[in-house]
Amino acid sequence: MNADRERFAALFDVSRETFERLDAYASLLAKWNAKINLVSPSTLPHLWERHFVDSAQILKLAPNSGQWLDIGSGAGFPGMVCAIMAAETSPDLAVSFVESDQRKCAFLKTVLRELDLVATVHSTRIEALEPSQANILTARALAPLPDLLAFAERHLAEDGLCLFSKGARVEDEIMKSLETWAFDVTKHPSETDPAGTILAIGSITRV
Repeated sequence: MNADRERFAALFDVSRETFERLDAYASLLAKWNAKINLVSPSTLPHLWERHFVDSAQILKLAPNSGQWLDIGSGAGFPGMVCAIMAAETSPDLAVSFVESDQRKCAFLKTVLRELDLVATVHSTRIEALEPSQANILTARALAPLPDLLAFAERHLAEDGLCLFSKGARVEDEIMKSLETWAFDVTKHPSETDPAGTILAIGSITRV
């Protein structure tokens, strides 16, 4: 077990079956990444820390039931890691992915099939998807916060929660968003990036 995988095991109490699914996901990711650009190749040696820990920490902040919509899913971060873990710990979570790139959708569907997971992949643009009434909305490295809040206005249930991973410029993004939006926000420090923050946002309304 490499150091990053050991750190994951120390941070998250998951079963052997869940670890096997995460290992299988990692293998599929490495295999497919040679053909399509899922993640930066430079991050593959640090997959467990850079992508798996970074995604799994989101699950700690989420409710354990309801409709979860992961937008701009790409390779499946954070949604796929959370779906793998939630299959055992939070079976009442129903996870859906939104991704406009057909090749990435094919990858996500392959992961779900190979890992025997139940989830939905929407092969469309976020703004073209029918409003989802999601209880949880997640995004990672997708768009500036004002744009994410516009997606949330369309797809989040009235009492839903957004969980967005943000970097060092998070305060600038919040201030820019407040020009157009009113919302409640709680900031959680990232487990993987000293300058990173996870924003938990609710009660979103246009100003």
